[in-house]
Amino acid sequence: MSVSRPSAVRRPPYAVHLGACAAALLLLTACGDTSDSAAAPDTAAGASATASVGVAGPQGDGVRKRAAPGPRVPIARPREIPALGPRTRASIPADAKQVLVVTGEDYDSSRSSAVLYTRDEPARGWQPVTTRWPAHNALNGWTDEHWEGDLRSPVGVYGLTHAGGLLEPPRTAFPYDQDPLFSVSGEGFEGEPLEGSFDYVVAIDYNRVPGVTPLDRERPLGQERGGGIWIHVDHGGPTQGCISLTEDRMRELLGALDPAKKPVVVMGDEEALER
Repeated sequence: MSVSRPSAVRRPPYAVHLGACAAALLLLTACGDTSDSAAAPDTAAGASATASVGVAGPQGDGVRKRAAPGPRVPIARPREIPALGPRTRASIPADAKQVLVVTGEDYDSSRSSAVLYTRDEPARGWQPVTTRWPAHNALNGWTDEHWEGDLRSPVGVYGLTHAGGLLEPPRTAFPYDQDPLFSVSGEGFEGEPLEGSFDYVVAIDYNRVPGVTPLDRERPLGQERGGGIWIHVDHGGPTQGCISLTEDRMRELLGALDPAKKPVVVMGDEEALER
């Protein structure tokens, strides 16, 4: 008796194709997925190599991304004296490390202010070492060309090389000439007493020989160009051409001035100094 064997079950052709596609899909997914869940523990070296050539990021651009630039660091420049223009700054000697800036309120005004600056550290530039001091200048204001009797203070940059006065000097390294000839009397333009105005003076090197007593009367530019321009004690009104500060400020100035720092005065009305 013959036994018939069951015939083999034939699967439809599309089942094979579906299995092959599923296998291919799994293979492609495993190769292309860069997420942690798809990476096997033993593929770290391959992942590192892939990262080194730049795998496409979330945007899919496939280009290695450049690091964002850091914050821009500003270049530190030495501090300049404020409110001085390029021509005035250029007139300050390169070896000067002390500058007294006297700024007039207006070309025709007798009122001004003064600030002392130092340049002890070139990299930092000019630094103020005093507050703004009230001051007086000449009755008629300022001039770019001073003449005897014009009652104007000369605009410019001038050396400060010698001081003196009727009284003993405060503690100072600055050359100082104490002399009874610094006595003064009479009245100023507004009727104020002049006595004590020359208790302390600092000579401004306008039309004079630098480095000698303020009492020296030599005038290199000629007598007609005026002279005897000093910084002295304020008497409460305009001067004939000098700069005046209160007595306590004069003492402070004399205590601060250092001949080794080649001090100068920069003086003029505000508009002139901005040039």
